[in-house]
Amino acid sequence: MNWTVERHDLPLSDPFGISRETSETSETVVVELTHEGTTGVGAVTPSAYYDERAGSVADALPALLERVDRIGDPQNQQRIERALHERAPDRPAARMAVSIAVHDLAAREVGLPLYRRWGLDPDAVPPTTYTVGIEPPERMAEKARDAADAGFSRLKVKLGTDDDRTRFDAVRDAAPDAELRVDANAAWTADEAVEAAAWLADAGVTMLEQPVAADDLGGLRQVTEATDIPVAADESCRVAADVPQVADACDIVNAKLLKCGGLRPAMRLLDAADAHGLDTMLGCMVESNASIAAAVHLAPLVDYLDLDGALLLAADPYSGVPLDGDVFDLTAVSAGTGATRKPSERGSD
Repeated sequence: MNWTVERHDLPLSDPFGISRETSETSETVVVELTHEGTTGVGAVTPSAYYDERAGSVADALPALLERVDRIGDPQNQQRIERALHERAPDRPAARMAVSIAVHDLAAREVGLPLYRRWGLDPDAVPPTTYTVGIEPPERMAEKARDAADAGFSRLKVKLGTDDDRTRFDAVRDAAPDAELRVDANAAWTADEAVEAAAWLADAGVTMLEQPVAADDLGGLRQVTEATDIPVAADESCRVAADVPQVADACDIVNAKLLKCGGLRPAMRLLDAADAHGLDTMLGCMVESNASIAAAVHLAPLVDYLDLDGALLLAADPYSGVPLDGDVFDLTAVSAGTGATRKPSERGSD
C-alpha cells in the first residue's frame, strides 16, 4: 500500500464558540491510502480537550499505516483495527483517520457505498441539527435565522456563559418554529443545570447535552432526574466501556468517531447504548467532509444526528455526502464514504 498524510489549517466561516473555547480554524490531518489502484480517504480534527493535536496525530500515523501495509488487505478490517489499537491505544484521533481511510478504500474496492456494505437503510437517516455557537446575542440570532431559512428545522444552541438566557432568547425569537437543543459543554454545576433546565423546558427545548463536568456523573444523574428534557452524555462517555457508568445518569449517549477511535468502535458504543436502553446520537467536531462523510454512513443507526461540522468551514478541500434540506442523501454516494477531493483546492501544511 501507498499513503500520504497532509495537514490542513481550514478556516471557519466565523469564529465558533463553546463554553470553554473559541476556534477560528480547524486543524485537520488527512490520510489517503492506496491499494492496487484504489484510494481511500480519511481525516481527523483532533481536540486539545482530549489531549491530541494535529502534530501528535501526524507523528503517530506512520507507525499505524505501516501496520496496515503489513496486513496488506484492506478488507480485513477486524485485524486492522486490532493492530491499530495495539500500536496506539491512547491515540484515538490517529486511529480514527486510518479507520476511515481503510473503510473508504475497502468499500471502493468492491464498488459499494459504506452504508450498503453494512446493510443499513438510507431512509433511516435522521435530520441533522445546525449548531449556533456562542457569540453576541444578535449574531446568534442572525445565524439561527439564516439556518432556519436554509431548511434546518433543528438547531443546537451552545450555552455555558454568564448571559445564557439573553443568548437563548435571541435564538428562540429569531427561529420561532425551529426545534431547539442546548449544549453546555460541561459548563454548569449540577444546581445551575437544574435551574437552567427549568426555564429551558418552559421554552420547549428537546435535548440538554452535557450540562455538567465530564466526571460529575452524580451531577449528571441529578439533572436527568430533575427534568423531563432528555439529557445527553457527550464528554462523559467516550467509548463503549463508558456506557454502563452513565447508563443510569442520562437518557442519550453522543458517539463521536474522535472519541471512539474509528467506525467500528463507534458501532460498539452505539450497540452498548442500545443494550442499556439509551437513545443514541452521532456528533462531530468542526471538521472536513473527509471525516464527516464517513460518520454519515452510521446515521441510520442513531436517533439524533449532529453532523454539521463541515458546514461551519469557509473552505474544505473535500466534498462529502450531499444534504437535501437538513437530511443527508446517502443514496447519492456511489462508493465508499462519498468524500472526494475538490480538484481546484489545496490544503496548507
